[in-house]
Amino acid sequence: MKTRKKKITSLFVLTMIALAFTGCSSDDGGSGTTPIAGTHKLVLKAETSGSTIHHILYGYDDEMTSVSGISETSWTSPEIALPESASVANFTANAVGATDASTLKLQVFVDGVLKKEEVGTGTILSVRTRHNLR
Repeated sequence: MKTRKKKITSLFVLTMIALAFTGCSSDDGGSGTTPIAGTHKLVLKAETSGSTIHHILYGYDDEMTSVSGISETSWTSPEIALPESASVANFTANAVGATDASTLKLQVFVDGVLKKEEVGTGTILSVRTRHNLR
């Protein structure tokens, strides 16, 4: 009985380790095989129609920046130099729409090329996107 329990525990631990080293990703606009080198630039843009942006959270990996009190219809991040180790860009914005047809669009650009875009519609807008950099 103890041998069987040890085998099951070992199998469980090995499965968890294997799962930790494999990942699932959604379509990120890239090939998924080549990491982006440290010389690449990240720019994030938010744009609304019929709404006002109030808060933005952006960055890569755990290097995040929060911006509040924006009260504008569009916003562009400063250009961010990505280190070689960067693996994911994160971008979240909140806005209040004037009507149910108001939109909030988030865009992720790497080296001037649009890699990811998310759009939300409504009066209470909270849109989040992430782009895998590897």
